[in-house]
Amino acid sequence: MSRWHYFARRLLLSIPILIFGTTITFVVLRMGPVDPVGAILGPTGDPQAYNKISNQLGLNKPLWEQYVDYMTNMVTFHLGRSWVLHPDQTAYDLIVSYAPRTLWLGFWSVLIAVFVGIPLGFYAGLNPNSGSDYFASFGGIVWRAMPNFWLALILMAVLSHSQDVLFGFNWQNWLVHTTVTGVPFHDYHELTNPHNLLAAIKKIAPAAIVLGSASMGNEMRIGRTAVLETANSNFIETARAKGVPPRSLVWKHIFRNALIPLVPIITGEAFLLIGGSVIVETVFNISGIGRLFFQAVIQGDLPLVGSMMFIFILIVVLINILQDFLYTIIDPRVGYDGGA
Repeated sequence: MSRWHYFARRLLLSIPILIFGTTITFVVLRMGPVDPVGAILGPTGDPQAYNKISNQLGLNKPLWEQYVDYMTNMVTFHLGRSWVLHPDQTAYDLIVSYAPRTLWLGFWSVLIAVFVGIPLGFYAGLNPNSGSDYFASFGGIVWRAMPNFWLALILMAVLSHSQDVLFGFNWQNWLVHTTVTGVPFHDYHELTNPHNLLAAIKKIAPAAIVLGSASMGNEMRIGRTAVLETANSNFIETARAKGVPPRSLVWKHIFRNALIPLVPIITGEAFLLIGGSVIVETVFNISGIGRLFFQAVIQGDLPLVGSMMFIFILIVVLINILQDFLYTIIDPRVGYDGGA
């Protein structure tokens, strides 16, 4: 089986997963305790308007008919309108409007995790049982152990009173004036201005550190273990006996093989981004998709919640396919010749 046949098979297998996840979302939303008409009318709503709104929203239709309409709308990307939060806007417009800030947060959190966690792990693996190895390993455990919401509150408290706890260092006035919480930018076109770009990076840095902290610890620890296992394997001993220079041994043999177990960790950053951004964006008051989803859930805005859940499921499925494809590039033995 060629790589592209393997890729096509993965695409076909993802369809029932997408249908299953979307169906579960529909069941939870329609059979759950949230009453969408009650959320629209509010606690003092007119009871006589209840049936009228239910008819307008199609909630009086048979459940199977609502399911068919929901699935048809999702797969054709007719995401519907918000019922409660922004009744005058479509779910598509809301997602497009809020997504840039979440992508900005996700980009920096993944960048911090990848470019700090992996080099530290590889360095610790190449220098086992040294002082730097112990220091990096201890740091990885500490970063991994700190819950996002706890670290977010601690970081926010420290940076808000940095002059008192950081020996006079004023975080809010450092480089450019920014507050600790709030949106990094209102329109992504603002990032073309160097001053606004610097302010947006500084503004998102605490939230990105919090969101990327757990992954950074994971990548450091798994990277260290992968390097140690690869460095002690037979083919490395053989290459070393044949006189392969140490630099070539590290860059051409050890790093390439040590990257294989890190692929699911790095692609898993997206899952962390989806789940963790809800908490981090809420704590740091960043108006991104995570905070929008949180508000939609607590306000009972079911069409918006259903549409965003479909987008989240679609992203997770696509990232899983990308992960499988990356495996075949890094290690051609995986997958398309009768493997996984």
